[in-house]
Amino acid sequence: MPVRNSYLPYGKQFIDKEDIQGVINTLNGDYLTTGPAIEEFEKKVAKYVGAKYAVAISNGTAALHAACYAAGIKEGDEVITSPITFAASANCILYCKAKPVFADINPDTYNIDPKEIESKITSKTKAIIPVHFTGQSVDLDPIIELAKKYNLIVIEDAAHALGTKYKGNYIGSISHMTEFSFHPVKTVTTGEGGIITTNCKQLYEKLLLFRTHGITRNEKLMITKEDGPWHYEQIDLGYNYRITDLQCALGTTQMDKIDFFIKRRKELVNRYNKELSKIDGIIIQKEEDFSDTSRHLYIIKLDLNKFKVGRKEVFEALIAENIGVNVHYLPVYLHPYYQKLGYEKGLCPRAEELYKSIITLPLYPSMSDEDFNDVIKAINKVVSAYRI
Repeated sequence: MPVRNSYLPYGKQFIDKEDIQGVINTLNGDYLTTGPAIEEFEKKVAKYVGAKYAVAISNGTAALHAACYAAGIKEGDEVITSPITFAASANCILYCKAKPVFADINPDTYNIDPKEIESKITSKTKAIIPVHFTGQSVDLDPIIELAKKYNLIVIEDAAHALGTKYKGNYIGSISHMTEFSFHPVKTVTTGEGGIITTNCKQLYEKLLLFRTHGITRNEKLMITKEDGPWHYEQIDLGYNYRITDLQCALGTTQMDKIDFFIKRRKELVNRYNKELSKIDGIIIQKEEDFSDTSRHLYIIKLDLNKFKVGRKEVFEALIAENIGVNVHYLPVYLHPYYQKLGYEKGLCPRAEELYKSIITLPLYPSMSDEDFNDVIKAINKVVSAYRI
C-alpha cells in the first residue's frame, strides 16, 4: 500500500480570497491590460527588493530575453551561464544570436562556480548570467569583480530566488539587472509572468521599449515632430511582451503574503534538513552562510554507491507512494537542440555527475505537516528497500 492515497505535487500555488478579490476588482475596472495595476505591481516588487526600477513582462523567459537585449548582447558575443538550470537561462542568449558558454558548478551548492566562470572568459564575452539555483544565492562578489575586471554585464537569473538575500541585501538590488519568475510554483505567482529589476535608468528605458514593440509616446525619445496628442513612434524593434492587469492584480496581493510564503518554506526546509540528515544514502544541498535563502526547490542527492538501484528506480518508487517528485535539471547543453548546435557531453563534468543522482521533493507554503510527514515516511520506506 502506498504511503498516501492522494498525489502530493512537488509545487503548487497558494491562492486565497484576497487574491481572488483583487482579480475580480480588476475585471470590474476599466483596464484589463496596459493599465494602472501593472505599475502598482512593479513598484511593489522594486520596493521589496530595494531596486530603483522594475519592468513586468509576460513571463520569466521573455524577461531574460529583454534583459539580454537591453544589455546589448548581439551576434558574435558570448555569454557565460550555468548548465544546471531551465533552458531559458541559455535560450535567451540564443534569441539575441549570441553564444551560450557553460561554466561548471560547485558540487556542494550546485550553483555556478566563479572560478569556472573566469576560465571561460574570452575577448568575445559580453555578459554573465549567474543562476540562483533552488533559491540559494550565487556567491556574487567574485562574479561582480570579474565583471568589473573584464567590463561585462551581470544579469542575475533569480527565477528561484525572490526574497533571498546575499550578505544582507535582497537579490534584485545588486547587479546590472535581475530577472524573477512568477510561474505558479514560484514564491509568488501571477499565473505566468516575470519582471526585471535594475538601478540603471538607461536599462530601464530600454526594457520598457522592448516590452512594447519598441514603441514610445515619450516626447523626449521621439525622433520626428509630433503630429498631435495621438502621436507615437516605433524607434526600435521590440516584442509584444506585455503583462496584463489581471496578472499584476494577482501579483500585488501575492506580494502582500510573501513574508508568510518565505517563512513557511524555511520551516519546511529546516525540517527536511533535520530529518534527511539522519538517512544514510541521502546527501543534502550545502547551505552557504552568505545566503539568507528563500528556497524554491528542495533537492536531495542520492549516494548511489549505497543503493542496489539507480536514481530512476528510486524516483519511480516515490511516485508509486504518491509523492510528486521531480528532477531539476538536465544540463542544458545535453538537450538534443543544443547537441545539434555542437555542444558535447563532458563539457561540465560536475554538472553531469550531479544530474545523475538528484531528486526534487515537494515544497510549497500550503504543504501541511501531514504532507511533510508522508514525504519523510515514503523516503525512509524506499531507501530501506533499495539501500545496500
